[in-house]
Amino acid sequence: MAWFKRIGLFMLTNMAVMLLLTIVIRLLGVDQYMIRQGQNYQALLLFAAVFGMGGSLISLAISKWMAIRSMGCQVIKTPSNATEVWLVDTVTRLAREARIGMPDVAIYGGHEINAFATGMSKNNALVAVSSGLLQQMDRREAEAVLAHEISHVANGDMVTLTLIQGVVNTFVIFFARIIGSIVDRALSGGNEERSGGGIGYFIAVMVAEIFLGIFASMIVMWFSRWREFRADAGGAQLAGRQAMIAALERLRQAHEPAVMPNELRAFGISGGGGMMRLFMSHPPLEERIEALRRLS
Repeated sequence: MAWFKRIGLFMLTNMAVMLLLTIVIRLLGVDQYMIRQGQNYQALLLFAAVFGMGGSLISLAISKWMAIRSMGCQVIKTPSNATEVWLVDTVTRLAREARIGMPDVAIYGGHEINAFATGMSKNNALVAVSSGLLQQMDRREAEAVLAHEISHVANGDMVTLTLIQGVVNTFVIFFARIIGSIVDRALSGGNEERSGGGIGYFIAVMVAEIFLGIFASMIVMWFSRWREFRADAGGAQLAGRQAMIAALERLRQAHEPAVMPNELRAFGISGGGGMMRLFMSHPPLEERIEALRRLS
């Protein structure tokens, strides 16, 4: 699924890290120790914040490495053809105009029109495009897409996303352990001597973390949709509003009326309504185009 190329890869990495930390906490006996100390909610919240923010920061730290390896990105060290020269030169110019450090530039194989940006900071980022984008878009449209991704980096979206993810991680860990304690006491029949972080507690915590994490992802997805409008506006400033609109129109026209494949959703081609909209990482293209047209 192509939304992995930006926010999805970060979120799944974060979920994997959180589940791994839960197992490590279990093996080290931290949960059992806290239960024996009594229900100290302040201590539990501090514990949740340390591990919640820690898991999110780990996900951010390895986001660039994960993207390169999971997507098969080929980072351009020395351009080998005219297209690579144009790509590196364009990213260099846009990064300078956006006042950020020069990102690594990469190409990955894929017929879809797509691009993404990730990295720990404004000065340590990666901008990658699919080979399909370079083949199917003209230079003006491709530059607008690159400007959009550079705007994500300049806006510090990955760092802000990490902080938001860390906060929701904290509350997921906090409430999952409260639920686990309730389940543990219920299984022990209310007998405090028989309760204390057994297998029932561990399973309840794992299940609660998964389900609470799904609901928490709605908050992260809301931020993702909001930042797409900001990145579109930033891309319009760097590459021109009409160029940004043309890039989005090009994507919309290229894939209507056919059902849009998942591979195109990373750049915002996504449908759905009702509850499904809460889990969309990008607003519909029509809304993004209309927002650009309203820009003064």
